[in-house]
Amino acid sequence: MEWVRGDPVGHGSFATVSLALTRESSARASPLMVVKSSESFNSASLKNEKQVLDRLVSCPQVIRCLGDDYSVENGKEFYNVFLEYASNGSLADQLKKRGGPLPESDVRQYAKSILEGLRDVHAKGFVHCDVKLQNILLFDNGAVKIADFGLARKAEQEQSREENRAEFRGTPLYMSPESVNYNEYESPVDIWALGCAVAEMVSGKPAWNCGPEGNICELLLRIGVGEEVPQVPKELSFEGKDFLGKCFVKDPRKRWTAEMLLQHPFVVAGGADDDQDTVLVKDTEELKTSSSPRSPFNFPEWVSVQSSVMVSPESSTDSGASFEWELNSGFDSSALSRFLSPVDRLRQLATDDSPNWSFSESWLTVR
Repeated sequence: MEWVRGDPVGHGSFATVSLALTRESSARASPLMVVKSSESFNSASLKNEKQVLDRLVSCPQVIRCLGDDYSVENGKEFYNVFLEYASNGSLADQLKKRGGPLPESDVRQYAKSILEGLRDVHAKGFVHCDVKLQNILLFDNGAVKIADFGLARKAEQEQSREENRAEFRGTPLYMSPESVNYNEYESPVDIWALGCAVAEMVSGKPAWNCGPEGNICELLLRIGVGEEVPQVPKELSFEGKDFLGKCFVKDPRKRWTAEMLLQHPFVVAGGADDDQDTVLVKDTEELKTSSSPRSPFNFPEWVSVQSSVMVSPESSTDSGASFEWELNSGFDSSALSRFLSPVDRLRQLATDDSPNWSFSESWLTVR
């Protein structure tokens, strides 16, 4: 394919991205692709991206690769990969243009598209390892696609001890605890990074509050040590906060998968916000209704009755409770027992009478 390099549109650690036109097309024609290039001697990451994209060609939420070649420019040899052109830029560009947060309705749609892409990427046996707003591209037709697979790797890929010790993949602000602590790069790292991206879209600033002059080592210590997790924006809806809670689970084995998160009300079309007949507890004060659960993952969080409701003869309410119960003389004692702790219920069954073992007519001998 004969092509001409156009204006640069971006660059990364390993490659530059420029508009590309075929020689047959008019110079005034809209570009249909971009070319991602790096010098041949330093093209391992770009070649890895080409190989991964070839395996993900059937995934609609992943950028399409249109081929590759080598070129010599100004006496230097370059390796080039051709990709479809995203005319609306990246989600990072959208955030910059607005100069602040994105509407939550848009964030929900973007999160859903990213999850659909990650579900396919993970199903194909790959981990992206660098999910962030700069790597999520937008198209004229409304499509949202994941790009930049230079750091992607095969899931459950065994590494030598030397490789494992030296490996450092991803962008620090989006890195997960297991990648910081143990150099583990499996599919849960992409879910943690997605949570950081959602929090950034909602708040307009990075999920980790470390300032522009923040020390990377200090940030990595915050990520890897202790129980601290990225900030969940206060302005986010209850469903959004719960969604991020499923992403920001320290233990990767307990973190929700892309398949599970696609069933969460935050990204399900016509979610709990639009319904009128469900029960969801918001900020432990407001009672809200929603429809019947659509899947095993759509149930509201279960809260221990003992911790949220205190019922006693002296007081019918607990100021810290999620629910408020009113007792009166007509209240059924059997109903009350359902809200007592197991210890209290056992006390109700206990008796001071000692058993009588003297009778033996109905005893059976067993061996």
